[in-house]
Amino acid sequence: MPADLLLGRLPLFPLTTEVELADGVPHLTIAGCNLGQLADQYGTPLYIYDRLTLDTAVGDYRLALARYYPGASGLTYAGKAYLCLAIAQWTQRQGLWLDCTGASELAVAAKAGVALPNILVHGVNKSTTDVHAALKLAGVIVVDNLEEMGFLSSLFLKTSGPFPDLWLRLRPGLAVETHPFTQTGQVDSKFGMSYEEAQQAVEICLRDGLSLTGLHFHQGSHFHDPTPIAPALDFALDFIVAMRKAADWLPQTLCPGGGWGAAYHEDELPHPSIEKYVQFVSERLAQGCFERGLSLPRLQLEPGRSLMARAGVALYRVGVVKRTPHRQWLLLDGGLADNPRPALYGARYSALPVVGPDRPVTAPAWLGGPYCESGDVLIEDLLMPDIKPGDLLAIPVCGAYQLSMSSNYNGACKPAVLWLDDGTARLIQRRETSADLLMRDLPLP
Repeated sequence: MPADLLLGRLPLFPLTTEVELADGVPHLTIAGCNLGQLADQYGTPLYIYDRLTLDTAVGDYRLALARYYPGASGLTYAGKAYLCLAIAQWTQRQGLWLDCTGASELAVAAKAGVALPNILVHGVNKSTTDVHAALKLAGVIVVDNLEEMGFLSSLFLKTSGPFPDLWLRLRPGLAVETHPFTQTGQVDSKFGMSYEEAQQAVEICLRDGLSLTGLHFHQGSHFHDPTPIAPALDFALDFIVAMRKAADWLPQTLCPGGGWGAAYHEDELPHPSIEKYVQFVSERLAQGCFERGLSLPRLQLEPGRSLMARAGVALYRVGVVKRTPHRQWLLLDGGLADNPRPALYGARYSALPVVGPDRPVTAPAWLGGPYCESGDVLIEDLLMPDIKPGDLLAIPVCGAYQLSMSSNYNGACKPAVLWLDDGTARLIQRRETSADLLMRDLPLP
């Protein structure tokens, strides 16, 4: 592979990625760990997370907030990006809040020892089970709709013990520029409340004595230009001004969600920085508050992808190399079941061979998985060196919205997951087995 192509793809990988010699042959390493040796030990598909890359992303957010936002601020990790016991523990070592959706993610947070004030609960249609779990385990519930508001109010009036703080999720009426499936703020979105519905929710909270402390909105995931956040912030601030006048109520916290994107392919480099996103939101919010005579609320950002995506790498082994009249297929031992994003959103990825990543390019390749779907294609038309059956390929930027959306299609077993830190690899999620799949099944009589 030409050096410029190799160097062009390496910035997609975790910060600790190196090309090092092993037995005289260049190999990819991450955090000092040889990826080929990890694949031999733990099997493939295999997902790995680099601690330093995760910590650095959190640090970038904190530095930008300290620089551009003079008020109180904080970070909530969006658990939907990827959540397991170890990741939940990592969020607490970093001092993050944790966003959970539903009772099962709350159970992970509780098992990890996440303190109640650090747990925030989302959900567009929370079940009774979800709500009761949130009442027991969460510090904040983000209320999505008036039906939920009424249910929570009825429970509060019957409860004598502690009750979580509430935030209202606004629907600002416009979305950021991203794939339609990941837009959330538009007028007809299933998420959040209109201006009038949110006003009714404020009235219910004040009437019944619920602790309403925040406002939240979210306009979409994996966007690259923060500009559309401006009118949504104006919408939220105008709502706050109206509620101050009508009900003498002000939120302590304003959360404009997360969704800042990441580069998945070398064509998307360089990607706008975390600092650029934080600077825009911070300065626009501060200016908007000044213009309206509002004190600065706590600014709570909710990143997921921009923390996790680059830190994760997926390793696959090539099983078959197939040539059709117009394509060279590299058929892998994973794909759609562990990474549905290309099929769902047309997401583009890149790749490098683990052994000899600097080999010269020979032809474009299509990287497909083993599953019975024509849409099981991870990468299309990517320049690659000569690849043989048995070769290992590393696909970068696999840390977010892959394992969390994975499935057992065709009986696929979910991959093992490793945590890499300064030369050490730790198993944080074992590989699923066929026995695991059978545990839920019951025979006919």
